[in-house]
Amino acid sequence: MPLFHKYLSGTLALALLGGCVSGGGEPAPLAEPRVHADAMADTPVRVGAPYSIGGRTYTPVDQIDYDEVGYASWYGAELEGQPTASGEPFRADWVSAAHRTLPLPAYVEVTRLDTGKTILVRINDRGPADPNRLIDLSAAAAEQLGITEAGMAQVRLRRVNPTESERMTLRTGQAAMVRLETPDSLLEILRERAARLPRPAAYASPRAQPVAAPTPAPSSASVPAATGNFIVQVAAFGSRDRAEALARRLGAQVVASGSVFRVRYGPFATEAQAQAAVARARELGQPGAVIQRGQ
Repeated sequence: MPLFHKYLSGTLALALLGGCVSGGGEPAPLAEPRVHADAMADTPVRVGAPYSIGGRTYTPVDQIDYDEVGYASWYGAELEGQPTASGEPFRADWVSAAHRTLPLPAYVEVTRLDTGKTILVRINDRGPADPNRLIDLSAAAAEQLGITEAGMAQVRLRRVNPTESERMTLRTGQAAMVRLETPDSLLEILRERAARLPRPAAYASPRAQPVAAPTPAPSSASVPAATGNFIVQVAAFGSRDRAEALARRLGAQVVASGSVFRVRYGPFATEAQAQAAVARARELGQPGAVIQRGQ
């Protein structure tokens, strides 16, 4: 692998240099290179054959100068551990994303158009299913970009070729590289381009409809009593901490059932109310939300 050869070349060079040092002293021992045990690989790069999502066919292409605007959403812990299109396991707390046509993996700068904040993101999966969305971010990427509460945002997506150290940062699950903020003059041009695009059904303009922060979720020990026949289950975890973290993000509640902690909305008196809660959960990146009958 390139990283291995890099370390090997460096080791040989230092060894040769040490042999030329006069005075007969022993060269200092070389430190072992640190490679994260869970590090993902950037090779081989896969472009892939044409495929279909939602009745539309997409053809992956290795486009070096890719630069587009569109809508970004995100997905979270409900897919934790599931294989991505690259074969890697999905990790919600790692900075990654799904894109329909760029190679796997590929690196992009994602710029939030309403704030100008830009981060480096590693693409390792295929999607989104909605043709009006450009990219689906992992929960960690969305949190760093600041779109977890709104659920969706207009973004610019630009393919880049980062340094090996920047790549390794994302391949080992560390925080995204924050890039220079985009100048206002360029942001205005990009916003005009984005304004001409079809909007995803769940998108609400942050200027026209500010999104209030979700209220803190009560713990599983203090879920208030409620009546109704319909419950919306968003996700289930074996970890209370992970369940409560997601519940706080969604404004939901946690219900403990033995060693399983379920993130839920409700109960609701009518199915229509439950359907509205399902729509809210899906807008916030939780496509696995389903309605269940209460007791």
